[in-house]
Amino acid sequence: MKRYKKYMTPYLSAFIIGPLLMLTEVAGEIMLPKLMSLIINNGVAGRDVRYIMTIGIVMVLTTFVMALGGIGGAYFSAKASICFTSDLREDLFAKVQEFSFKNIDNYSTGSLVTRLTNDIQQIQNVVMMGLRLMLRAPGMFVGALIMAFIMNARLAIVILVVIPLLSLAIALILRTAFPRFTIMQKKLDRLNSGIQEALTNVRVIKSFVREDFEENKFREMNQDLKESSLNAMKIVIATMPVMMLAMNITTLAVVWYGGNIIIAGDMPVGNLTAFTTYIVQILMSLMMLSMVFLQSSRAMASVKRVNEVMDTQIDLTDDHASHKDLQVTEGRVEFRHVDFSYSGSGEELVLEDICFTARPGQTVGIIGSTGSGKTSLVQMIPRLYDATKGQVLVDGVDVREYSLKNLREGVGMVLQKNVLFSGTIEENLRWGKEDATQEEIREMAASAQADGFVTSFTHGYDTDMGQGGVNVSGGQKQRLCIARALLKRPKILILDDSTSAVDTATEAKIRECFRTTLKDTTKIIIAQRIGSVEEADLILVLDDGRIIGQGTHEELLKDCEAYQEIYYSQRDRETEEVSAS
Repeated sequence: MKRYKKYMTPYLSAFIIGPLLMLTEVAGEIMLPKLMSLIINNGVAGRDVRYIMTIGIVMVLTTFVMALGGIGGAYFSAKASICFTSDLREDLFAKVQEFSFKNIDNYSTGSLVTRLTNDIQQIQNVVMMGLRLMLRAPGMFVGALIMAFIMNARLAIVILVVIPLLSLAIALILRTAFPRFTIMQKKLDRLNSGIQEALTNVRVIKSFVREDFEENKFREMNQDLKESSLNAMKIVIATMPVMMLAMNITTLAVVWYGGNIIIAGDMPVGNLTAFTTYIVQILMSLMMLSMVFLQSSRAMASVKRVNEVMDTQIDLTDDHASHKDLQVTEGRVEFRHVDFSYSGSGEELVLEDICFTARPGQTVGIIGSTGSGKTSLVQMIPRLYDATKGQVLVDGVDVREYSLKNLREGVGMVLQKNVLFSGTIEENLRWGKEDATQEEIREMAASAQADGFVTSFTHGYDTDMGQGGVNVSGGQKQRLCIARALLKRPKILILDDSTSAVDTATEAKIRECFRTTLKDTTKIIIAQRIGSVEEADLILVLDDGRIIGQGTHEELLKDCEAYQEIYYSQRDRETEEVSAS
């Protein structure tokens, strides 16, 4: 509860006023049966119309006050629960934003989406229901029980027999419900992940004509969720009949026993009517409490899942950094005997004994086969992952000593998977520099060879990208991502195979821009084509996580057999393509 106290404090007045206002309904519900018994016992029996009218007016006024209290209680309960979960959702999202890549790998995207939406909604529902019933249900139970004993203690004993039996039944139902709701939420995770994957990759599905396969896969996941939901809902379904059965049997027993008491002349008829209503109120209050507990059981499964995210230990922070105010000013990059494994344990090394230095303003090319560790290497510079062993230094300082914000502000990165967001082209480019002028945007777009195709669009830089940039080609998307990184004017620029979809002539113009516009920026370029990096000041050749060659293009052609094989195989392929054309 300590964790959730901070979400309650700003809205404490609503958390208090809501339940208190609901007590007006309780007071009215306790009063009305008694007033009705007075009408029957005194007004009807004595044929006193004036008395009946007077008590009737009191009942109407009571009902009016109850309505006002109910509306106010519902409003403040809704306000408290919605504001509470809104702040919780915001903090949960902020926590996910703090996740390192390793943390994110522990959750599926669908699971995180479910926790941020459905699980938070379940918590909101139970908080709202709890605020409305936390005082009303116990208040009605206690008030009706007291009134029942006041009216006839012998008759009230009937309810004392039923309450323990009913409480036991509710406890058994709740005990069965919790694990079923947990399973249901996990199945919902799986379904959401499947939906997201299918919608994100719908173009691939259609191009391979795999709609039937995806429909069958979805049908299986949907069926799985349906079965687990029905399994959980059986508990909810069973609750109401059990409660109603108990209510009807108790009411029948009270009417039979009370009728005998009336016949014996020990209780007026109006009291039996009121007593029956109080018995119903007692059982209704138990029913309300059972529904709160049942919803709480489902919400507790959601709370547990939310807590899992909130309690996740962020494995990559700058809490112990000794140079938090330091900024990247030169762009010097140095790897000193770096080992790296995704597990962080030193087993199954992806990179081993990596050593090289990139001086400010230099261009470093990285060549290697698929899976050789190229992307893993560059991801350690902005601390997307930490080295398992050794040091990665920027401007002579271990990257772990920088604040994450200052380090990443100094590094521009164009990832292997080009990502654009929904919004206009200009809004996407401003991710690089939020306050960039139109001139700066045009200049960097031109440097990335993107200005030409952007201005050809009807709305130019105001063109809406659609989700993920679906209305531009792969090459255009790459150039926009490069322009976005250039706008940042970073001291270190990393391009992870970011010109693979661009023709060689356009790529040459982009490289020319790097030599002029970014002459003081350290450029680290991962490429599959040697032509993309042959003019680099330093080329690293990776194989199976190790650097097997480093030097200039000429030096590697002379001394590195692996580089020679790549170079000549690519040259022969280009020659064949030219001959064929």
